[in-house]
Amino acid sequence: MSGLHVVFGAGGGAGGAVVRKLAGRGERVRAVGRSAGLSVPEGVEAVRADATDAAAVREACAGATVVYHCVNVPYGEWGATLPGVMDNLIAGAGAAGARLVYCDNLYMYGEVDGPIRESTPRAAAGPKGRLRIVLADRLLAAHAAGEVAATIGRGSDFYGPGAANTVAGQLVFPAVVAGKRARWIGALDQPHSLHYIDDFARALITLATDDRAPGEVWHVPAGPAPTGREFIEMAFAAATLPAKVGVHRRGALRIAALFDRRMREVLEVLHQFERPFIIDGGRFTDTFGDPGLTPMPDGIARTLEWERARR
Repeated sequence: MSGLHVVFGAGGGAGGAVVRKLAGRGERVRAVGRSAGLSVPEGVEAVRADATDAAAVREACAGATVVYHCVNVPYGEWGATLPGVMDNLIAGAGAAGARLVYCDNLYMYGEVDGPIRESTPRAAAGPKGRLRIVLADRLLAAHAAGEVAATIGRGSDFYGPGAANTVAGQLVFPAVVAGKRARWIGALDQPHSLHYIDDFARALITLATDDRAPGEVWHVPAGPAPTGREFIEMAFAAATLPAKVGVHRRGALRIAALFDRRMREVLEVLHQFERPFIIDGGRFTDTFGDPGLTPMPDGIARTLEWERARR
């Protein structure tokens, strides 16, 4: 789909990856972030705008063919911020006549048994998961009502260049580069789907440009799910260092949560790391074809290179 691609949340991991991929394809791109000095590839228009400001969002969306909702905020701000952001982006993209592509996660499913598919019941018990249900329902209702043409791409946890605010980005790669012990959360030996962030960005662009995507939720394919131990060991192997593996289990996180609100927020989704948590992207692949996923060793090597450069 030619035209102008407007990416909100361009300063974050997913949004930044979408901007890079679009720029690499020679598309017209407007990268929108709430901070000054947004770093973007050559030829990309950088705009400072706060997604909580309806007028600013509408202005940033002007002329768009596609709008990407990759906005995120710290856990403690989700309830107060994300519903308004969704409403603003629906209105802004709708006014521009643009397709709205929403970068979503898997929190709404709660504790699951077996692979997580689009048809898996949304059984989240905690507030973050329930909020994700509300946000997705609001967007799909807007699509059904003709307010905006919209689609949703869902993924698990990210790793890769720019994916700093993730379990792997916070606990694994900085420790490996420093030669220190890298830690997982929950349990070391349960499989957990991970998306290389550039692959996920490419999938969002597919949803933005294929007319079979609107009005639907799509689970983005990921490669074979490693355990936390396997992922950490692969990272150390790529760095040609002996593996130093550790884990933050529920008991330790509960103690930390007494003093740190962020740890309290993590406890709600810790079940994702204590039992198998595997996304099924088969419907996406059956519809749009093989996404050409980056082999995990290659993705890990590129992430280590990025981590070394930013340090």
